[in-house]
Amino acid sequence: MGGVILDQALPSKQADQIDPFLLLHHWKTKYDKGKKQQEVGVGPHPHRGFSPVTFIFKGGVHHRDSTGVSEVVTAGGTQWMNSGSGIVHSERPSLEVLENGGEFELIQFWINAPAKHKMDKPVYQPLDEHKTPVIKSADGLSETYVIAGEMNGIKGEIRAHSDVLILRVNMKKEAKLNLSVPVDFNAFIYQLDGESTINNHEKIGDKSLVWFLNDDEKISIQAASDVRLILLSGKPINEPVATYGPFVMNTQDEIAQAIEDFQSGKMGNLVEQF
Repeated sequence: MGGVILDQALPSKQADQIDPFLLLHHWKTKYDKGKKQQEVGVGPHPHRGFSPVTFIFKGGVHHRDSTGVSEVVTAGGTQWMNSGSGIVHSERPSLEVLENGGEFELIQFWINAPAKHKMDKPVYQPLDEHKTPVIKSADGLSETYVIAGEMNGIKGEIRAHSDVLILRVNMKKEAKLNLSVPVDFNAFIYQLDGESTINNHEKIGDKSLVWFLNDDEKISIQAASDVRLILLSGKPINEPVATYGPFVMNTQDEIAQAIEDFQSGKMGNLVEQF
C-alpha cells in the first residue's frame, strides 16, 4: 500500500467486506535512525466517502491534510478521519521515530459512511491514549479501551457516522474477558499477537481474524499468553458499495465524479513541509 509492505486481514478470500468495515491493514516494521520523513510512510493521497481509522501501537504517526491539519499521535492513540466530500492527507512515521530509530506499528481500517454522510465536511479526530476511556478488570489482567460506541456505560470519545462499537484490548496471560456486542451488529476480532481462546472453543494466534455470527451478544476471551487485540463491530449500513482506490461511494457515477473532483483540485491540495 503506497510502497509499504503490510499484512491485510480484510478483504480476504473469506470476506470482501464485513459491513460497515471495508479493509484492515496491519503495518509493523523497524526503522534505523537517520531516515528522512519524506522518504517513508504514505505520501499525499485523497479519500472520499468513508472513515479511515488508524490505531498506533508503537512509535508515532504524523498526519497532514489539505484542511491545514498537521498533528502527531503516538503509541496508544487513535487517528479517526471522516473523509466526507474529500480530503488529501499523508501518513508518515513521526520525526522522533526516525531520528532515534525504533519499532513502528499501526493498524488501519476503513469504515463505510452512510450515503447521507458521504458528502459531509471532512473532520479529523485525534485521540491520545491518556484521553481514551478505559475499563480495567478487577484482577488487573485486562484493559479495554473504548474508542467509539459504548461498553459497560463507558462512552468513547470518537464521533462516528453510524452505530459502532470499537475497542482496543490488552490482556495478560490467564486473563478472562467478557464483551457484550448488540446482536444486530456485525462483529469481528483481529488479534495482533499472543494466544487466546474465543468463546471457549476457537483457539487463535498472531494476526488472526475471527468473524462472529449474529446469534449472540456475548463474546468471551481467555488469554493463554499476553494478547493484544481489537474488536470492530457495527450496525450494517446495507447500501450499495462502489469503490475505486481511495474512494468509497454508492454508484460508479459517484466514483467518476470523485475522480474528477480530485483531479480538478476540489478536495484541496497538500504540500508537505519537512
